[in-house]
Amino acid sequence: MSPHSHGGGAEAAAAEAQSKLHATASFDVDDFAVPGARDEEWRFTPLKRLGGLHDGSAKTDGGVTVEADVPDPVRAETVGRDDPRIGRAGTPTDRIAAQAWSGFEKATVVTVPREARPERPAFVSVRGNGGTSYGHIVIDVEPLAEVTVVLDHTGSAVYAANVEVNVGDGAQLTLVALQDWADDAIHVSHHYVRLGRDARIKSVVVTFGGDVVRLYPQVRYTERGGDCEMYGLYFADSPQHLEHRLFVDHSVPDCRSRVEYKGALQGTDAHTVWIGDVLIRPDATGTDTYELNRNLVLTDGARADSVPNLEILTGEIIGAGHASTTGRFDEEQLFYLQSRGIPEIDARRLVVRGFFAEVIQQIEVPEVRDRLFERVEEELQAVGT
Repeated sequence: MSPHSHGGGAEAAAAEAQSKLHATASFDVDDFAVPGARDEEWRFTPLKRLGGLHDGSAKTDGGVTVEADVPDPVRAETVGRDDPRIGRAGTPTDRIAAQAWSGFEKATVVTVPREARPERPAFVSVRGNGGTSYGHIVIDVEPLAEVTVVLDHTGSAVYAANVEVNVGDGAQLTLVALQDWADDAIHVSHHYVRLGRDARIKSVVVTFGGDVVRLYPQVRYTERGGDCEMYGLYFADSPQHLEHRLFVDHSVPDCRSRVEYKGALQGTDAHTVWIGDVLIRPDATGTDTYELNRNLVLTDGARADSVPNLEILTGEIIGAGHASTTGRFDEEQLFYLQSRGIPEIDARRLVVRGFFAEVIQQIEVPEVRDRLFERVEEELQAVGT
């Protein structure tokens, strides 16, 4: 499929190329060099553990099963590459994303009709069956609709995908993306979010499973009044590499964004990476943005890299800021809990539970929320924290 067949994608590519924070976008794999360890975009990523996704050596020899469980009147369809709804939200910005674009055969499209307010969430399950595969998912929320969509990744796979999200004027979407893969899974995915006038998205990304996971959510505003809240939670064990890169592109006036990602690490060679890029373009007057990343290192040998980036090209904004912290337990908090008669190991677990609780509570789906609290407990039990 040619990128010129979708005007929105081509427009996005032209806009993205102007930013120092963002690489040139293209649907063509050949427009991207094979990543190397010295490249800024890839210097934290263990390229040798990507299963050949980055250099073209990966062969599609396996598959994933994608199943949708959606309430009325939401529609879920499996479509071919030529469907006109594909390619509107964004354009690949690295070689793996372009490879996933070129390599997928069928896409899953979830459509929420205008003014719809379904009584329960829509679930899209992506289950790995082994081998290597490429995927594509489109979520279209039409104007004035309100919905929660849960993307749930499980099983074993080497999987690269693009997820397009279009939120229409006045619509509200809560998007929960769960990465609960098997220990050997490799997952690289771009999420392209396109917000209309007065549209709102609350994104919650949760990553526990997988050997190497690299996620790249991107948000683009097309009209005034857009509102984006991005929450993230990740828990890395040895030797997991969990990498989250965000790009929030403020290009129009009077829009808001809030980013809050929290991570914990335990075990030798556990590694997490958080990159938070926020761009405020010259026309984005009245912007209000803030991003925060906090990491809790539970054991020796674990490493967390955190890099917030803020580029402001206009002085006429409401506010812009960022913060990043990485450290061990709060000793004063531990001392207080122990002074109340709580054993040290239980006090440490209480601190971690509290650290994650604020993010998990953002998920208004009880069965998902309960499952995540259980996963946190499993992680803590694994090393007796």
